[in-house]
Amino acid sequence: MPLPSHTLVDGVVVLSPLGWDDVGPYLAGEDGEIVRWLSGGRGTPATVRAHVRRAIERWADGGPKLSFGIRVDGGAVLAGTIDADLDPAAGARRAGLSYGIYPAFRRRGLATRAVRLAARYLGERGDVDRISIDVHPANRASIGVARRAGFRFLRHVVDAEGDFDRYELIVRAPVVPAPPPQPRHGLR
Repeated sequence: MPLPSHTLVDGVVVLSPLGWDDVGPYLAGEDGEIVRWLSGGRGTPATVRAHVRRAIERWADGGPKLSFGIRVDGGAVLAGTIDADLDPAAGARRAGLSYGIYPAFRRRGLATRAVRLAARYLGERGDVDRISIDVHPANRASIGVARRAGFRFLRHVVDAEGDFDRYELIVRAPVVPAPPPQPRHGLR
């Protein structure tokens, strides 16, 4: 079976857009850690269906928020989610990532792999120069993911959204190989 468009694979993790088949696994995977650090409240079948509907619509519109399922077993099993928030401000060229791994899949490096894949996707889009991850200072596991994925501590932020540490990755333009040397005619 072919993988859907916008699917990213690294040999262990598959990222693909959230879809209707993810509602049940999404609800089953949510635990106190995800509620505490990511969502702020338990999902219900109605709220998760609404979230998936918005995710499908946003993929169709190209953003500004793109929600991926983090999948294992060739993409068959939902192990968590990762969202890419593109900054819609004119010329911002920034994106933010947020992610959660379900309890049965933690401590396997899946979040780090998912962050790397999402960062690669954002870099290849060509409209993002910087990617940030905002992490509560007490969320040691998420700080470790950000660091292992190559993000560097930028600053501590206190604003209307809370108290968090911002980690950032500068997206480098892909290296374009130099053209091959041209033969020099007439010289011996």
